[in-house]
Amino acid sequence: MFFTPGLVILTLKILVGTVTLLLIAAVIAISRGNRKLHGQINRVFFWLTMLTVIGFEVVIRLVNPELTDGFTPEARQMLRIHLCFSIPATVLLPAMLYTGSRHMRRIHVPLAVVFSILWAGTAITGIGFLPHTFE
Repeated sequence: MFFTPGLVILTLKILVGTVTLLLIAAVIAISRGNRKLHGQINRVFFWLTMLTVIGFEVVIRLVNPELTDGFTPEARQMLRIHLCFSIPATVLLPAMLYTGSRHMRRIHVPLAVVFSILWAGTAITGIGFLPHTFE
C-alpha cells in the first residue's frame, strides 16, 4: 500500500512545518501593522490546515484504516499527545477566521493567544515528538 506509517508521519511533519511558517509570517505581518496581509496569510493557513486534517482523516479512516497498526506503543502515545494539541487548535480555527475577518478584535486576540499555545504544542509534538522512522 502506498500509505505507509512512515510516509504519513513524514507528510504530517512537512505540512505542520509549512503551515507553522505561514502562521509565523501572519504574526510578523500583523506586528508590522499589515492587517490585509495578515488576513490573506491566515486564510491560506486555514485552508491548508483544514485540507491536511481532512486528508489525513480520509487516509487513516477510509483508505487505509490499518495504517496506525504499524505504530509502536510509544508512537501511538506521541500521536495521542499531538492530537491533544492539534484537535483543539483545529476546532478554534473557524472561530479565529470568523472573528478576524469581522474585525472582532476583543474576541480575536484572546482566541489568538489560546490558539498560539495550542499551535506551539501542535508544532512541537508534530515535528519533534512523532517518530521519524518505522521498522
